[in-house]
Amino acid sequence: MAKLFSSFQLKNMELKNRIVMAPMCMYSSDNDGMAKDWHFVHYTTRAVGGVGLILLEATGVENRGRITDRDLGLWKDEQIEGLKRIVEACKVYGAKVGVQLAHAGRKSEVSAESNIAPSPIAFSDKYRTPIEMSLEDIKKVEAAFRDAARRADLAGFDTIELHAAHGYLISEFLSPLINKRTDEYGGNKENRVRFLKEILREVKSVWPKEKPIIVRVSAEDYSSEGNHDTIMAEMLQLVKDDGIDLINVSSGGVIDTTMKVYPGYQVKFAETIRREVAVPVIAGGLITSPLMAEEILQNDRADFIFLGRELLRNPYWTLQAAKELRENIDWPTPYERSK
Repeated sequence: MAKLFSSFQLKNMELKNRIVMAPMCMYSSDNDGMAKDWHFVHYTTRAVGGVGLILLEATGVENRGRITDRDLGLWKDEQIEGLKRIVEACKVYGAKVGVQLAHAGRKSEVSAESNIAPSPIAFSDKYRTPIEMSLEDIKKVEAAFRDAARRADLAGFDTIELHAAHGYLISEFLSPLINKRTDEYGGNKENRVRFLKEILREVKSVWPKEKPIIVRVSAEDYSSEGNHDTIMAEMLQLVKDDGIDLINVSSGGVIDTTMKVYPGYQVKFAETIRREVAVPVIAGGLITSPLMAEEILQNDRADFIFLGRELLRNPYWTLQAAKELRENIDWPTPYERSK
C-alpha cells in the first residue's frame, strides 16, 4: 500500500490517509466573521474529493485578531452554528475536520480595530504600527484562545490548530526579529515561547483530552538574526509536553522579505522538527506530485503532507493521486462511473 493512503491514529482521531488540506483564507465572510455558503461548498467539496484532514482557514479568536475584515471568527457563540454545518457535512464523506485558531497581531488589516503585538514594530511601511501588549492584553488574548477552543469543540471539530506561524501574533512572540520585550515574554527562547505555552495550557483546560492539538510554526525566518529550524525545534521541545500532538511545519511570513521557493522547499525544516522534537509533523510547500508526496512519507521525512494551492486548483487531487499510485480507494458513489 502507498503510505500516502495509509491510516493514522492521533488520539481518538483516525485519519483515512495522510493528505491534509492546509488552512487558506477565503476572504468570503463579512464583518460578522460567520461562515457563508461559499465556505460550506468549498470545504465539503474537498471532503468529497477524498482529503483525509481538512483544516479550515485562519479563524480569529478576536475581531481584531482577524487578518482581514472578511475572515472567519470564533469570538462569539453565534459563529458556532455555521461552522458546525460545515463539519457535519465533511464528516459524511469520511474527512476529519479541524480549525486554525489565529490572532493576526501586527499583520491584522481589520479596519475598525487597533493592531497589537509584543513590540511596537510595524510589519512594513504599508502596515500600521501596532500597540505594544500589556500583561493584561496578553492574558486577555490567552483567554480568547481558550474560549475559541471551547466553541470549536461545540462545533464538532476533530482537532484544532494554533496558528504560531507566518508572522502572526504567536509567531511574533517566538521571533527575536519582532519580539523586543524585556519582561518575562521576551529575550531568551524560554521567554519567547512563554505566550504559546500559556495559550496551550488555557486551551487544554477546555479542549477534550481525547482530541489532538496541532501547532503550526514558521521554522525559518529567512534572516540570519531570526529563528531557524534548529532554534524552533529547541523552543518546541520546551512546550511539547503542554499538549502538542502534531506540528504543521511552514516557514516565512515573519518579516517582509523575499523567499526562494520551489517544490518541497519546507520539507527539510519538517525533517529537523520531526527528528529533534520527536512529535509527528506535517510537511509541505508547493507539493503537487503524488510521487513526491509518497517519497517524503516513505523516507520518514514527515508523517503527513499538506496541500494548499494544488487543492484550490483540483479538489479531487486525492482521487487522481490514488490512481497514479495504483491504490483502489473508495470513490463517492455518484462518481464511481468515472473511476
